[in-house]
Amino acid sequence: MSEDPFIEDDDAVALEARLPEGGVRLDKALAKIFPDLSRARLQALLAEGAVRLDGRVVSGGSAKARPGAYTIVLPPVASAVPLPEAIPLTVLFEDGDLIVVDKAAGMAVHPAPGCETGTLVNALLAHCGASLSGIGGVARPGIVHRLDKDTSGVMVAAKSDRAHAGLSSLFAAHDIDRTYIALTRGAPSPAKGRIETLIGRSSSDRKKMAVLRSGGRSAVTDYRVERIFGLPAKAGGAPMAARVACTLQTGRTHQIRVHLASKGAPILGDPVYGSGSPAAAVRAAVAEAGLARQALHAAVLGFVHPVTGEPLRFDKPPPPDMARLERLLEAL
Repeated sequence: MSEDPFIEDDDAVALEARLPEGGVRLDKALAKIFPDLSRARLQALLAEGAVRLDGRVVSGGSAKARPGAYTIVLPPVASAVPLPEAIPLTVLFEDGDLIVVDKAAGMAVHPAPGCETGTLVNALLAHCGASLSGIGGVARPGIVHRLDKDTSGVMVAAKSDRAHAGLSSLFAAHDIDRTYIALTRGAPSPAKGRIETLIGRSSSDRKKMAVLRSGGRSAVTDYRVERIFGLPAKAGGAPMAARVACTLQTGRTHQIRVHLASKGAPILGDPVYGSGSPAAAVRAAVAEAGLARQALHAAVLGFVHPVTGEPLRFDKPPPPDMARLERLLEAL
């Protein structure tokens, strides 16, 4: 899909209907005039900005509906079953029950509208074949957790249903060690702490997550500034950049990106949450390093094997783009 959901290819389908009266919840009202769409599907379409009233985008299914002409553009239907693709994988561990990989930046975890191929699921289907766990559904076989498309690092996937169930329980109980390395604009203060907030959809942009005062879900991140770059000339001044280790206690969408931004230290290269411009020297370092994504890497993944009981821990340093950026920041 394009950024504007109303500029689509020829396979998109536009639905139109008129709502004669308002006053009830928008998603409930839309379900009456679009009976082929469930309220859950309508809520997702609202969040994606795919619903318009008299030509203007509307969102928020809990808002009161207004009468008028509603248009919904449905994205083209993708194949429900992803196909195997012979994409190289960096395999860190594999047995009959699970596989641990170092996911490259730029690879989506599973197929989604606008990204139906080239995903980790496509690669796993080719690598693991029929042994991949089916509990995650046909579109997400073996997947028990995710990394953002442009976040690199260690991931585990289930090859057996018993491993899938066991891993899911570990993640649900937060009994997994997960540490990420981020390169940030400035540095969070204090240098070590816990960020504990509610995270949910932003009211101003439904494609973004945000720290909320009410609603949303509990999100907890422990962080530690490991190194600062570009020491301030004056006492009490802020450094230009930092290397920050973040340990997840929960796993919400975009959690680390949102939390660091909320501390005034957004991740370098983050196109969504990286508000504000870094110092000129930092911008130059980002450009020279060739960083074309958020500087975030899932460095550590540790857990007890759900079938054998063996303690497993995987520690992978950041890939070349982040490593080069860090070297350039050290010279500031």
